[in-house]
Amino acid sequence: MTSARRTTRHRRIRAARKPAIGALAAAGVLAGAWYATAGAATTTAPNLTPTTTAVALTAKFPYLSAGYNNTREWTRTTTAVAPNGTLRVAWPAADGIHVTPLTAAGKRSGADTVVKGAKEVGGLVAHNNGFALLTRVSDSNKWKETAAAIIRYTNGKQTFRTKLTGTASNDTSPGLDGQLTWNGTKYGAYFVVHGAGGFADGHFGDKLQYVSAKGAKLSGGWGWGCSHNEGIALHAETTGAFTSLCFDDWRSGLFVSTKIGAPDVAPVVQREQCWAGYCGGTFPSRTGDLVKSSTGRYATAFASRGAASAKKNPDDSSGRGWTVKPKTSTHQVAVAFMKNRNSGPGKAVYLTSAAGTENVNVHVAPYGKDRLLVSWESLKNAKCASGTCTGTFTGTHLRLIDWNGKFQSADKVVSTRISGDLAVLKDGTLTWAYAPVTPTYAKPLTGASPTTTTLRIARLKP
Repeated sequence: MTSARRTTRHRRIRAARKPAIGALAAAGVLAGAWYATAGAATTTAPNLTPTTTAVALTAKFPYLSAGYNNTREWTRTTTAVAPNGTLRVAWPAADGIHVTPLTAAGKRSGADTVVKGAKEVGGLVAHNNGFALLTRVSDSNKWKETAAAIIRYTNGKQTFRTKLTGTASNDTSPGLDGQLTWNGTKYGAYFVVHGAGGFADGHFGDKLQYVSAKGAKLSGGWGWGCSHNEGIALHAETTGAFTSLCFDDWRSGLFVSTKIGAPDVAPVVQREQCWAGYCGGTFPSRTGDLVKSSTGRYATAFASRGAASAKKNPDDSSGRGWTVKPKTSTHQVAVAFMKNRNSGPGKAVYLTSAAGTENVNVHVAPYGKDRLLVSWESLKNAKCASGTCTGTFTGTHLRLIDWNGKFQSADKVVSTRISGDLAVLKDGTLTWAYAPVTPTYAKPLTGASPTTTTLRIARLKP
């Protein structure tokens, strides 16, 4: 376990955290980090236009959320596929988290299950007879904050509700930014925690908890990992520790936290300037995609400002803090590769480079047997301050690459949005739910989110 960071500042505070005193002077790039330039697009143009189906909602869905510095972010929806091919979509409303059942074709197949008192979609696993949801529920603790919980429904009825934080473990979860995965035997829940007593009192870290099919807590995982965690990714494994990544703002960058949490020895995937408000937009809504290849390699995609220089912060007496000077003011689209679940550094490929264009909401998903689909949204004429940008929305981009980062298609700009987790059907079809609106990033989000009573279910078959 890592020790708690010496600050009690909330990791999701809306004002950006300022760089530490004594910021580093220009230095060489971090040893061991290396980059590849992607190759030219192939001449064959695949059809990257998704088809969509409308689904009427029974409650209002607030489809925008305020991120760091009140930047506009999509409110997360999660789409999950059950073994029999049916779908579930989780989305928040005023009366709780709604889980909508769909056919494999993306059409409504029944009434919503409404999980009352649930506060956030932190992850969803679909089963043939129901689902499991990672969410937040009310709790009694010194901070009067919510607790993380896994809630399982079977045949329309709640079968267990397991709290993952509480007085016994001295932690709460006021914001999950989480992932929930399932390997057929057990769940893995990875999420942000706030110390409520003990060595981590008042600090923010992350927690990985394994839970059985019947809701019992299992051994493994950890109670305190990345501190503060600015982004989470988790991939279920058939055996052994689930593969995990975190964006850590103290050590400043993206790290492999598999099995070890994120102490000093956690392998570096990429150094980034990760003070809150600077690194907070790297993974969409601070949750990322982690794709595994047939040969055991992994890929993740994120919005990156790179590292012009990186070194340990001399003003941090612990010797653990790092200071990173970014290469660019805007975020570019990066894909990093890992050779196995414990490795780093990997190989980062940049798909964009325009200095005046901000790129947000970056996702990656498997596309057929040997390619990856990368998606992002672009903002032209970007104006940036404190690590976040505003600008004019110019489209949702789709691009194919192979597992070496070589381009397999040119950009395809589509009207479909990607506003949450994607599901992969048995035939390789990608499917996801989104609010059918055109985003604006011209100014920060203040006040209440607009709402919609319609979702669209997108499908893209390789």
